[in-house]
Amino acid sequence: MEKRKILFLGETYRADAITWMNGLKEFGDFEIITWELKTPNTSFFSRLFRIFEFTTAHFQIRKRIKKEHPDMIIAERTTSYGFLAALSGVKPVAIAQQGRTDLWPENSILLPLKIIIQNYAFKKADLIHAWGPVMTISMRNANVNMQKVLVMPKGIDLQQFENKQNTQSDKITAIVTRSLMPEYRHDIILKAFDILNQKGIDFKLTIVGNGKLLPALKELATNLKIDDKINFTGRIPNTELPELLQQSNFYISMPITEGVSASLFEAMASNCYPVVTDIPGNQSWITHRENGQLIPIDNTKMLAEELLWAFENKAHRNVAVQKNRKFVEENADYKLNMKIIAEKYHQLINTSKTN
Repeated sequence: MEKRKILFLGETYRADAITWMNGLKEFGDFEIITWELKTPNTSFFSRLFRIFEFTTAHFQIRKRIKKEHPDMIIAERTTSYGFLAALSGVKPVAIAQQGRTDLWPENSILLPLKIIIQNYAFKKADLIHAWGPVMTISMRNANVNMQKVLVMPKGIDLQQFENKQNTQSDKITAIVTRSLMPEYRHDIILKAFDILNQKGIDFKLTIVGNGKLLPALKELATNLKIDDKINFTGRIPNTELPELLQQSNFYISMPITEGVSASLFEAMASNCYPVVTDIPGNQSWITHRENGQLIPIDNTKMLAEELLWAFENKAHRNVAVQKNRKFVEENADYKLNMKIIAEKYHQLINTSKTN
């Protein structure tokens, strides 16, 4: 295949973005150049400045395009970088929706404007990525031409995330790998383990990652008197994550909204039994008490009860984790899926060049 150049618009530090770009380099022999907003989205004032920066972004991107002459442009999040990609003038354009919907938060005063921006991005894109089936629901509601939609997760590296099952543990050894932000409800998880602790159930809980709630969560664990059973690792290199997953027999994730979680796939590949919130993004992959547990949002008591049920039913868990590993091998193999995506990009570029 001829060497091609792709301009990626998005936050390059994010694990999803890194996976996307690395897969295109490895399996499509693409050269990747990048552009992203410089202002962090961390406070009220930084968000205001970020909005101002967004209004000038089109001119900066055009300048980058004029210098680099990319063959294609790709972007994450339909209501921001995806919109900028659609404005760029480069063809072809591939955009990716990040969650169940990019129209978030749903009570935002900017929602009418976001709808207009998103519809424009959907219309102008040559390819729209839905990393999972749940994302197609909002696309259909927006009257997207579904022939342009590719439903396929980027996948995970199955060699890195192995299926070394922890069968020897005589206690709950759980892991949480989501960012320490309010929407992931780590406090609900801690309170559920407090219930288990009061019942005399032994456990070890590993909470991976960083975020603005870290100090408050540490304080909560201390107040609940379970801090000696919890390991807050902070941010760790991604290379250390597989071993932590392999040392755990449960994976817990309690978000209030979800699109497609690579961390869930990583846990399923590593033979961690998944206990996740009962929301559409998780329902695509998990069936309650079949290959995991589905817990209503913010239901601390049920989370504790279902963790205990699954722990006491070891035979069920052993069958479930074997099914999950097979599912991930068949549906979320990074090497297979990214090869298909890369080939699709080459086809789009070649078609664009001949038109």
